[in-house]
Amino acid sequence: MKNTKKYGIILFVVAAFITLFSFSNHKLPDHSKKDEASARKVYKWKIIRVVDGDTLEVEENFLPPELKLFVRLKNVDTPEKSPRAKCDEEDKLAKKAAEFTKSAVEEAIKNNQEITFSELKWDKYGGRVLSDVKINNRSLAKDLINNGLGREYHGEKKQSWCKEI
Repeated sequence: MKNTKKYGIILFVVAAFITLFSFSNHKLPDHSKKDEASARKVYKWKIIRVVDGDTLEVEENFLPPELKLFVRLKNVDTPEKSPRAKCDEEDKLAKKAAEFTKSAVEEAIKNNQEITFSELKWDKYGGRVLSDVKINNRSLAKDLINNGLGREYHGEKKQSWCKEI
């Protein structure tokens, strides 16, 4: 009985690695070239939840159901919530940014507004997709920045959200 359980666990782990390995080799469309075809490619995924100010979980149809797809808004950084926040100020601002994004998404869904995802690429760690997210053709990232809830971000070292003493 012990061997059967042991082999079952081993098979499960091997299957999980195979699934993750095959996913890591999955290529998203290459939108790094600014040709007309890639510029026009737009996705309309269903948003399952707002993770934080600049990250969404979406429902799509190319991953196995046990894997989740997280989309990070391109060109913006929002503060981190606790426990990743470096100070109380950052945590409070992060909650406001998350609420702003959640309200924008809920309002768009309620009013049947179009939410689009374009210019896709894997983030630098490969775990999330970077995307230009628009609600009714308005950039969600720019709205966060214009409301003081985010900063422009292009991969450089992130600035602190905490005030220096």
